[in-house]
Amino acid sequence: MTTHPHGAVAVTAPAKINLSLGVGSCRSDGFHTLATVYQAIGLYDRVTVRADDAVSVTVRGDSRIPVDGIPLDDSNIAVRAARLLAEHAGVESGVAIEIDKGIPVAGGMAGGSADGAATLLGCDHLWGLGTPREELLELAAELGSDVPFALVGGTAIGSGRGETVTPLMTLGEYWWVVLESENGLSTPAVYREFDRLADDTVDLPVIPDALMMALRGHDVAVLGASLVNDLQAAALRLRPELAHALEQGLLESAYGAIVSGSGPSCLFLCEGRSHAVQVATGLRSAGLGPVSFAPGPVHGARVVAADGQG
Repeated sequence: MTTHPHGAVAVTAPAKINLSLGVGSCRSDGFHTLATVYQAIGLYDRVTVRADDAVSVTVRGDSRIPVDGIPLDDSNIAVRAARLLAEHAGVESGVAIEIDKGIPVAGGMAGGSADGAATLLGCDHLWGLGTPREELLELAAELGSDVPFALVGGTAIGSGRGETVTPLMTLGEYWWVVLESENGLSTPAVYREFDRLADDTVDLPVIPDALMMALRGHDVAVLGASLVNDLQAAALRLRPELAHALEQGLLESAYGAIVSGSGPSCLFLCEGRSHAVQVATGLRSAGLGPVSFAPGPVHGARVVAADGQG
């Protein structure tokens, strides 16, 4: 297939948090059944794709994000995304992928999934494919459970292994303080610990009614009290110091505190921006790790720049 590419296309994709993460038993394919409420928040990775002879990837992070653990070979999810779309569409062009990380690495916030989604969208634009949205979502699901949500953004229910995304209409804006960790946490290791703790006594995962009602009515206090993460106990077993971080955030007046996904990032729900600044300042002075804050929900992956129409 002949393409008429742009010179370069830049795409942003947001961090994901789980307001509710219900985890069921391990399925025959090795994945766990999930019932989750996703929200995209305003921390972004930026992915720039350029036409090139081969497929390659480079990664940069800002001062708070170490990137030396990210693979730069064919196992990188952005490389896999570019190859998957090229194979799907019969494209023979290569692509140079540049990733600027603003989402913590191995932090339970789906930064890799954001890069996969951004690369799919960027290459689709670069190669002038116009792939239907449903097809892009199917390709995203092949790449990973959280990749479809990174395309959709907003607030949504995730089911299956998380890859089936149903958008939720919610009222208003929420502000989240994110306490990052200097060291990431392996998602497979957290799931193994979950399985060990559960010992085959896992119920079907559910989303609490109170949480859904709080989202519909924009009740920050009730939402904070309803946050739940079935992986949290496993993450705390592997990283016991996170329990202190969660307690500290509540002491700083956050409405809710939860481990993000498989961790180790911790999330603190606040009333608004000024409250988030106050909680973030308190956590910074406690010296527990890098702190940022961001609103949600925000849009999913989107093209932010394109030049040099060919």
